[in-house]
Amino acid sequence: MPADASVIPLSPVGRPTARVDGPLKVSGAARYSSDFHFPGMLYAVPVGARVAHGTIASIDTATAAAMPGVRKIYTRENIGRFYRVSKSSGAMIDENRPPFEDDRIYYYGQYVALVVADTFEQATAAAHRVAVSYADRQAPDVDGRLSGSEPQKVDTQRGDAAAAFAGAPVKIDETYVTPTETHNPIELHASVALWDGTRFTLYETSQAVMNQRASLAQMLGVPVENVQVITEFLGSGFGGKLWVWPHSLLAAAAARDLGLPVKLVVTRPMMFHNVGHRPRTQQRIRLGATREGKLVSLQHDYLFHRARIGDYKENCGEATGFLYSTPNLRAAWAPALRDIPVATAMRGPGAVPGLFALESAMDELALALKMDPVQLRLLNEPGIDESENIPFSSRHLKECLTTGAERFGWARRNPAIGAMREGDHILGWGVAACTWIAERFPAEVSVMFNSDGSVRVASGTQDIGTGTYTVIAQMASQLTGVDLSRIRVVLGDTHLPPGPISGGSMVTGSMVPAMAQAIEQATEHLLAAASEDHAHFGGTAAAQLAFTQGFVHRRDQPPGSGHRFEDVLASARVGHVEGRGKSEGTFGSKAKKAYSTHSYGAHFVEVAWQPQIARLRVSRVVSVIDAGKIINPLTGRNQIEGAIAMGVGMALFEETHYDPRNGMAANGNLADYVMTTHADAPTMDVVFLDYPDTKLNQMGARGIGEIGLAGFAAATASAVHHATGIRVRELPIRIEDLLASKVA
Repeated sequence: MPADASVIPLSPVGRPTARVDGPLKVSGAARYSSDFHFPGMLYAVPVGARVAHGTIASIDTATAAAMPGVRKIYTRENIGRFYRVSKSSGAMIDENRPPFEDDRIYYYGQYVALVVADTFEQATAAAHRVAVSYADRQAPDVDGRLSGSEPQKVDTQRGDAAAAFAGAPVKIDETYVTPTETHNPIELHASVALWDGTRFTLYETSQAVMNQRASLAQMLGVPVENVQVITEFLGSGFGGKLWVWPHSLLAAAAARDLGLPVKLVVTRPMMFHNVGHRPRTQQRIRLGATREGKLVSLQHDYLFHRARIGDYKENCGEATGFLYSTPNLRAAWAPALRDIPVATAMRGPGAVPGLFALESAMDELALALKMDPVQLRLLNEPGIDESENIPFSSRHLKECLTTGAERFGWARRNPAIGAMREGDHILGWGVAACTWIAERFPAEVSVMFNSDGSVRVASGTQDIGTGTYTVIAQMASQLTGVDLSRIRVVLGDTHLPPGPISGGSMVTGSMVPAMAQAIEQATEHLLAAASEDHAHFGGTAAAQLAFTQGFVHRRDQPPGSGHRFEDVLASARVGHVEGRGKSEGTFGSKAKKAYSTHSYGAHFVEVAWQPQIARLRVSRVVSVIDAGKIINPLTGRNQIEGAIAMGVGMALFEETHYDPRNGMAANGNLADYVMTTHADAPTMDVVFLDYPDTKLNQMGARGIGEIGLAGFAAATASAVHHATGIRVRELPIRIEDLLASKVA
């Protein structure tokens, strides 16, 4: 059943809770990476290549070096030696080639020099005067018409999909394209590097401080214990801040060489070249079905842009194997190498572009069958994960579709093209299913009960703006019984117990078992201390004591008859007791899985089309999400609403254009790269179903960061077709695409 937002639960978990870090952010006290300043700090500005294919013939730094405030200019000749990250180490990185490794240019904007000066303005001015000449320059290949440069590799396969498709009574065979999209969080990537002669302290914009430390230690050639990475707050990341990018390494190397703190903040144009993007995809979907609508074949062949120095895979087939029931299925892929920057994960990597193709094709199949698109999806609901032949841990996609249809008013939908009107607006309604993986990363947690009455929860994970500080505090309050106001959460520092990366919507689910174990151990230590506190318990054995709602009490008596834990610790003259918890990850495990763990959802989208002035907007959205137990409906709803806004951008606006003359992102700024604004935001109704998934963790919580974006563009494109009769298969949907509409 949908969670009733009007009922406020007494339990901390499930209660809409304002962010505990909110006061720090609105008062300006929250420190982001570029906010840190230290005595003697210098400023670094990289110099980027102005070609995308060639080699460096020479770099003339004489003029720049003589400019005011310039301390040093680094090139391949004087930067020192960098190392690569070993894949066997477990550390993750997308641009594995260290900066300045050789004279080869692989993409426009690739760093070729670094200017360090007393002020940012001086470094910027000098960077413009570094003269780079190139040899072997060629016109870059940035062609968006994709063809694979490597043989296809199969993601998943069962039956004979080709033969079943050939004999199917009803067929859909279409190609769908998603463009290159660029991460544009408010906070730019930044590094502040300090070197004390032995150790690095690095303030980083990182979604994975532990991985950042491991990767940078390898690349700098120092022991991992000599690197500390700190990320107190992050101004969003969306996947672009998961792994190390070259600027972090350059800042650390300059700080080591000069013996002074160095700050490097990338510019907005650099965000389009040097810190990853979602690559362009081209996907062919072939669906074969009976005349009654049962799928008999599903083929998903996809290509994606790949840089010549990267091995990133945009896993568009991630959801293909299990979303719908069919005896015959094949999903396969190949990269298309281009002279472009290195790609990386972007919110819902793989599944988001993949579901645009699959869910668009399902809508086209529904039209071919003259069947309601909701009913088509319900008809093809699988009983098990047919790709793995295992049961689902918890799957309520049917309820997402039926609940969403009811709240949206789907029964009033007239399926005729352009038949629904509201004033001078032609309305179009579309629907799409969505899903996202639900796994756990390894996690370690420390929990301390302090004699001042506070509880400290610490882990080397990070809050990337999604409310992690708050959610962890709520879970700790639930498990300890201590009021939320007395829970102190410490994150974002590699000196803390190793925590999970903030990617894949897995932090919350990963933290639960480790935190529960840590609290259990801390409680054991607390009760042991209480048993020695003769003033309160007269030498009662620990086994006869309990800890409930912040009170230590005898098991045969109610909590109120006991004593607050801080009083017990103070009486026992113990400053604190600590427990440690550790849980293994499930993501990437080679062990055979007992259950298929995913979150599910359905997006219902209304668009309003005004042909008289050629104006299209997304006007209304209902999103129903099955993501297990929602720890905080307030921040959870914010996550889905943010994803919807991002989905509007994906469907209607966002696309990075590479100039074929030099490989530059031609619209590499926030004036020309169009994103959703408040004026574009639709009315949103977000509903969470309450089906805890205890197969994943004790609280039954799954992640929700990605799923709100998955499937949204397909629902929008289907709504546009319903309004205009134009089927757009290449994003973004442009007004030019719709001018051929005969609906008026």
